[in-house]
Amino acid sequence: MSITDDAAASAAMEQRVRAALSHLSIAGWEWIAIDPQFGDTADFCAEYGYDLPHSANTIVVASKRGPAAYAACIVRASDRLDVNRRVRRLMGVSRASFADPDETRTVTGMMIGGVTALALPDNLPIYADRRLLEMDYVILGAGSRSAKLAMPPAELNKIPNLQFIDGLSIAADAADAADAAE
Repeated sequence: MSITDDAAASAAMEQRVRAALSHLSIAGWEWIAIDPQFGDTADFCAEYGYDLPHSANTIVVASKRGPAAYAACIVRASDRLDVNRRVRRLMGVSRASFADPDETRTVTGMMIGGVTALALPDNLPIYADRRLLEMDYVILGAGSRSAKLAMPPAELNKIPNLQFIDGLSIAADAADAADAAE
């Protein structure tokens, strides 16, 4: 894909996300235009002065055995998605891992750094960590690496196929402690 094609695809996806915001009557959102080189969450937070724990990553997970299966998972950027236990069981697969960038783009139409729960395929299950609801706002991808979306996390309830799940992620401090114990 050429740079021109990529820019056109990104603009089209941003339009789909904006249409989804309107169609789902998502309230209280803010569109944040950014330089695409800062599309990755940690880079975005460092460059634009946002708090990492208020940012969330939408991560596509893929089955690694049997028929292809995918799910999108939303967790705080400062936490670790529990792929090996929680997500694998939710998906009903024996093995799962993060989808690679090409798989992510094929499944969602979005590049890593811009993936959002809005405008995903209707048949894609979406799991969000219930702890997101404790936050006053959350920053998500906006469909491309050129924007982020800030919104009240309770508004995620309006997205079809989205379920809030207890224990979808491991808090950063607990994950660090578990890693140190190994």
